[in-house]
Formats: sequence, C-alpha cells, structure tokens
Amino acid sequence: MNLLIVAKQGALTTTARNASGMSDTIGYRAWPRAGANAESFASRELKAMKYLSGFFNRGLLGAALLLLAVQASAQAGAQPRAQAGAQSPQSSAAKAWQKFDSLPPVVGLDGKRHSATCSGFPGTDKKFSFWARRTGSKNTVVYFEGGGACWDNLTCSFPMSTAVPPEVPQFFMPSIPADTDPATFDGIFKTDNPANPMRGWNMVYIPYCTGDLHTGSTTKRYFNVGNTALPLPSTFPIEHRGFDNFMVVLDWMKKNMDAPRKVVVTGSSAGGYGATANFPWVRRAWPLAQTYVIADASQGVTTPAFDTGNPGRNSWNMQLAPWVFGDNPSLIAGAELMRVAAQGQPRARMAQFTTALDAVQISFYGVMKQFYGPGGNCPDPTVDWYQQMSATLQSYATNTPNYRYFLAAGNYHTLLRSPQFYSESSPGISFNTWTANMLAGGGTGAGAWDNSACETCLIPLPCP
Repeated sequence: MNLLIVAKQGALTTTARNASGMSDTIGYRAWPRAGANAESFASRELKAMKYLSGFFNRGLLGAALLLLAVQASAQAGAQPRAQAGAQSPQSSAAKAWQKFDSLPPVVGLDGKRHSATCSGFPGTDKKFSFWARRTGSKNTVVYFEGGGACWDNLTCSFPMSTAVPPEVPQFFMPSIPADTDPATFDGIFKTDNPANPMRGWNMVYIPYCTGDLHTGSTTKRYFNVGNTALPLPSTFPIEHRGFDNFMVVLDWMKKNMDAPRKVVVTGSSAGGYGATANFPWVRRAWPLAQTYVIADASQGVTTPAFDTGNPGRNSWNMQLAPWVFGDNPSLIAGAELMRVAAQGQPRARMAQFTTALDAVQISFYGVMKQFYGPGGNCPDPTVDWYQQMSATLQSYATNTPNYRYFLAAGNYHTLLRSPQFYSESSPGISFNTWTANMLAGGGTGAGAWDNSACETCLIPLPCP
C-alpha cells in the first residue's frame, strides 16, 4: 500500500492506496487528557502513528501476519501483556522522587553554554523540568524519555495533542505532559518489585519535548503545511534543544550526585537514541563507573536521505561526542549509531531491545521511505524494516563483542516503563532476568548474558 499525504483545501488528508488500487482513509482515536488515567507516551505514539497502518497492505499481511501467527503459536498459553508504559501504584516509600525546574543556564561538559527549554510549539508550555530519585545507592540509572520526532514542515506541523480530531496525524511530543510522574510507572520504575534489578538505584528521568532524539541544539523555523486543528501561524520556530536539556541535567548530576560504581544509561523509543548518543558524556562525567546502555525500541532503521538531509536529521544540528562519533554526525547512518558507540567505548556494555514487527518504528520508517526514499531493497516498508533490523542485529552480534540484543515476538513498542519488562520472555528468558545478567557481568549457564531471540523472530521474511 502506498501512502499519500496531501494538503487539500487547507486540511491535511491521509490516504493509503492498497494493492488493488482502492483508497483507504487511515485514522486513529484520540487519547484522554492529562490525568490519573492518561496513557503513556508509548501508547500515545502508537495511536499518533496509527494512520500509517496503511503500510500493512494486503500483500504485506500475507508475510507479516504469517510471522506473527507463527510467533503467537509459539507463545500459546502465555499471559496477556499489559499495555506498554501502563501506570501502576507503588508504596509511598517508592515515591521519593523530586522534580526540578526553573533550571539556570550552564556551561556544559562540551565547554558551551546551554539553556533548558521545550520545543516552544505555538500554544504549548516551554518550561523544561526533570526528575531525580536519590537513594544513597552506589549505582545510578539515567533514563531518556521517548515521544516521536519532527524534522520538516510536515512532521513539525503535527505534534501529539489532545486538541485535534481523529483524522489528524501526530508526530512528536512538544511539551511535558502535566501528569508526568515517574513514581507511577511500571517496569524499571517499579522500585518496590523485588524482581527489578535496579530497584534500589538512584534514578534520573529526563523528559522529551524537543522532537530531536535528545540530540539537537538549534532553533529551526518551519512552515505550517495545513494543520487546521491547531491555531498555527504560517511559520513558527521549534526549539530543537534536546542536547542542551541533557547538558543542563548532566551538570546537575555532577554537582548533586556522588559518582556511581555502575551507571545504566537507557531510554525508550526516541529516548533509546538519546541514551545511545549521549552516554559518552555520562562516561566523561563519571569516568570510573562501569557503564551499561540499554536502547529500548530504537533500532535506527532509517534512509540515507533522512540521515544526511536538511530537512531530515540535520534539521537538529545533532551534537554527538566527537571522540566517539567523529566531527560529522551525518556520516553515521541511523543503524550504525549503536555499532559506532559500542566500538568506540569497548568497556561499556551495550544492549538493544525490540519486537520483531514494532509498529511504531515501522510507521516512522514508512514516512522516511515515502518522503526520503528509497531506503532498502524491498518496496514494502514493513518487510524492508524487518530485513534491515534483523540483518543489523546479527551483524552487530558477530562483530561487536560488548553488544547483545533481545528480540521479542510481536509488534508492540517499548517495555522499560511497562509490566512487560518482567513478563516478556518469548526468547526463553525474561527481559528483567536478562538485564540482571547484563548488570552482573554475564557469565555462562543460567547467568549468561547472551543474544536472545524468540524461536521465529529471525526467520527470513521475503519481499512480497
């Protein structure tokens, strides 16, 4: 199915043309406003990209559903998974989180001046804040939040918002939702769960509101391409300042936290890229700490035109640690970011998690393939994404000794803030146990930290 996005009479129309040449209109349902029952960023991201589900065409479904069906058969009898990022109550002792805002400008580890801000998308709150939980532990978690991305007039004109009707696409989180509270999240944030290998650790939670994978340091002006659901001027600036925000938080960490023995730098979706790109700065701040990186649902399958383009990834003025990534970030393909990081920091332990048919990652890749193509060899974006993802995982596993992957069955997106952190075991080991093995040093037998995939997750998927 080919996706066509056009501005028609001032309104954005999204049409998917299926294999028989007929048109389908793709939509999604809006989520509730901020509050006790508000959904997580992973759920919001999935709904925001639901209109791109037209990429799962009739021809593709024969291949993709076959893979899913085989996986489902292999997992028969497994407990139903809770929704990714679902919130759950915790004891009062687990809620010792502090929120920090009104942050002053700092001179970062890069020697430059940085100020914290969200995107400044018209009508949104620009104030940036972050959360920290200090327990007195010798170990620390630094978590980068996810929430889409924007890089051109189309993607930056359509932020995630509760104020738009169902037929309008949404690409990125422009501000920090008022109900954000790490104490309410599950997964690694379930600090009273004895199965959580990081339950007693210090934690820093870095929100995401800049559309740049936590790597940007620029102000970019975009044209409104026809979002009549929001009161936009004809042009508007976006503060792609994710790297600046990180520098401000890192400065606070150095001044207010003891240097840890172990530090896990991690994140989900866009935050997984933030963790991969920014962990060298954490190592520079705490050079004696054993460093671990866990990138959740951020495989880096992109197109060359997106990686090198402006508009494209170069819209953000990406700031990557030059002693690891070199002086020109556009020379590093999306899928190579993890490899270059792992090989440049061989004493760090690096890991990636993804499901075999992650619907959100595939949807974003579909946009890149449509507008920044051609991408890989297969015209179908889902098969193309799967082929590149699986080939990259296996290549890394062969050539990068400090890297491991965990490839799960299904098409859900992210698990670090979800009960699935504990329940996901389609490769034959639960993800929390696999993570504990990583932190314990790996080894052999029951305590081994190995590349892990569900039985059918690496089967070849032919191009339809």
